[in-house]
Amino acid sequence: MPKKLLERFMPKPETLRNHKNLRMFGDLLLKPNLWALNRRSAPGAFAVGLFVAWIPMPFQMVLAAALAILFNVNLPLAVALVWVTNPVTMPFMFYVAYILGAKLLGNPPQEFAFEASWQWVESSIETIGPSFLLGCLVLGALFAITSYFIIKTLWKYSVLFKWKSRNK
Repeated sequence: MPKKLLERFMPKPETLRNHKNLRMFGDLLLKPNLWALNRRSAPGAFAVGLFVAWIPMPFQMVLAAALAILFNVNLPLAVALVWVTNPVTMPFMFYVAYILGAKLLGNPPQEFAFEASWQWVESSIETIGPSFLLGCLVLGALFAITSYFIIKTLWKYSVLFKWKSRNK
């Protein structure tokens, strides 16, 4: 796995330790494996980060950090991967989740007009909510499992490639 490439895009440990929403974890942030980038911590971090990215909630970074601490995987990478959902990608991702959830539940997809208001959320949770949440859960699990095995495999072949290069 291109370790140097990943390290370039990961937030620095000091930045995360001092982040106002992550300070609540206190001494738990001192575990060395949370900051190590190795063949065990990177695939797990991808799984955690991409799973949390599909969860429709505010403060995804805090949940990703909590799960990274719980599973003892690379915290900066897990937190950075939740940024996959951002204002540009979120509408598309969540629409795909809704369509998938509707298909899995056997419901025809309903047309709706999104409004950025709490009243719209409350009224929509009964109609599109179950399909949307199921789709998010399924896609989150799918992306987590797939990314875990892809990163694990890429890391393995990267190490094998380096060994072969050294032997030549």
